[in-house]
Amino acid sequence: MNIPALQVVNVSKRFGGLAAISDVTLDVLDGSVTALIGPNGAGKTTLFNLITNLFPPTSGDIYFHGTSLNRLSPGAIAGLGLIRTFQTARVFPGMTVLENVMVGGHRRLRRHAFEQMLWLPSARREERALTARADAFLDLAGLGRFRDAAATDLPMGSQKLLEVIRALMARPRLLLLDEPAAGLNDAETAELGSLLRAVRDSGTTVMVVEHNMSLVMGVADRVMVLDAGILVAAGTPQEIRRNARVIEAYVGQSEAGV
Repeated sequence: MNIPALQVVNVSKRFGGLAAISDVTLDVLDGSVTALIGPNGAGKTTLFNLITNLFPPTSGDIYFHGTSLNRLSPGAIAGLGLIRTFQTARVFPGMTVLENVMVGGHRRLRRHAFEQMLWLPSARREERALTARADAFLDLAGLGRFRDAAATDLPMGSQKLLEVIRALMARPRLLLLDEPAAGLNDAETAELGSLLRAVRDSGTTVMVVEHNMSLVMGVADRVMVLDAGILVAAGTPQEIRRNARVIEAYVGQSEAGV
């Protein structure tokens, strides 16, 4: 039996007297897109912060391909291939769109620093390959025409797509995306959906926190639902659409399109 890419086992997080996450257990299968949904304040981003150890869990265990993450730093976790984005788009000012994307790939360069400094043929070949990969991702996300523009000049929705691409350049084994469609228009959301499907088909595992239910239902293999820090449902998109507990959790929020 294959070990899941991610295992969250009986994880809880308390902030003083507040239980933000309560005894959550879930698996993310390798090579899948898993969506984590729920009302505002349900604990979705907190769970991402626990997985990447920005916050240590109060109790429980988290494993990445069988390796415990509980005592690892966020940097060490990223080094294992677990890469995340944040709700707010973050681009590097003073750099072009292409340069911002390529930053994500430089941690995977194999040439030594002196080879880069002397600009030896091996370093030039690696840089050309990195540029080609960045251009391919930009084209896939519909941002190729902006490659030489200043990243800060992009609309916020395009900056969100740029952040996703930059994370992909790090060649993650598991990519955690925190509300990547926030601020995107319909065309940009469609581009994001195409990108996520292509990423999944290439073998990269994706876990996404998202409020856009049309995107979730169009790309997710499996959907997990948090409500008040409790995992209340898990299943295929079709099963989640019909789940009475999920509909109840979204009462007063237009059922979020579920």
